[in-house]
Amino acid sequence: MLQRIHRALGVLTLAFAVVAFMGGPLQAQSLDALRASGAVGERFDGYLAARDSSAQSFVNQVNAQRKQIYQKRAASQGVNAAEVGKVYAMEIIKDVAPGTWLQKPDGSWTQK
Repeated sequence: MLQRIHRALGVLTLAFAVVAFMGGPLQAQSLDALRASGAVGERFDGYLAARDSSAQSFVNQVNAQRKQIYQKRAASQGVNAAEVGKVYAMEIIKDVAPGTWLQKPDGSWTQK
């Protein structure tokens, strides 16, 4: 099962690139800017969290896109969407800039 998830990761990477492109460069820049400001952070499960209430609407949009991708990939691979999200979270966390806030499973926050 884990092997299927890791195989799916390559496809997810491409899917996120497509979503970022469809959302336009502004959304990608906004995400980077919000991460840099600390208004949003990346969660352990592959979703964003709003650390500032002003970013909640943006977080909801991004999380809806991520959820759709995770569910689609999970269905095609016969795995759980939550597991797909966790695998992708590892890649997101690896790629975010230093200083990005990261939320652990216990709810605590740390900076990369």
